[in-house]
Amino acid sequence: MDIAVQLEPIVGAPPAVAYRWDADTDILTARLDGSVDGTGASGSVEVESGDGAWIILDVVKGRIFGLEVAVWPDVRTRATLTPPPAVEDAHVRLPMDATQPGAGLLEIETTLLAECDESERVVHFRLGGARGVRTVRPGRDFLIDLDPHSRIAGLWLLNVPPFPPT
Repeated sequence: MDIAVQLEPIVGAPPAVAYRWDADTDILTARLDGSVDGTGASGSVEVESGDGAWIILDVVKGRIFGLEVAVWPDVRTRATLTPPPAVEDAHVRLPMDATQPGAGLLEIETTLLAECDESERVVHFRLGGARGVRTVRPGRDFLIDLDPHSRIAGLWLLNVPPFPPT
């Protein structure tokens, strides 16, 4: 898995996260509240696994600003699932040049594993193989695991609202 990122300090508190379920498609969208300052490429980073699961990272002006779980991998349910206690607040920037053709879209294929707590309010996606990570918080309820080379190793969604009744 090779989505290398750069970190930028957050001034003030991390932004809130707005979640939205699409009941017809089971798609979950998480988007950071507010606007993005700066420059950089905008578009998506599509992460696909061999079993057909898809997660799409939303990139706005070079920063990861949200995600969409388009096709869910099999989700392992745990009695409890606790995010890492030590996290660093930071904006997560993809170092892509906005002037390069096609810079706003990247497709990556890797192993994609998902787990959640029994209430399905905490969801963790692991991208690629298991490895040591540190965790950053670009949004209050959105965490990103980074490996020692500052590559994305996982994503945490916290306080996910329940799926709408059908």
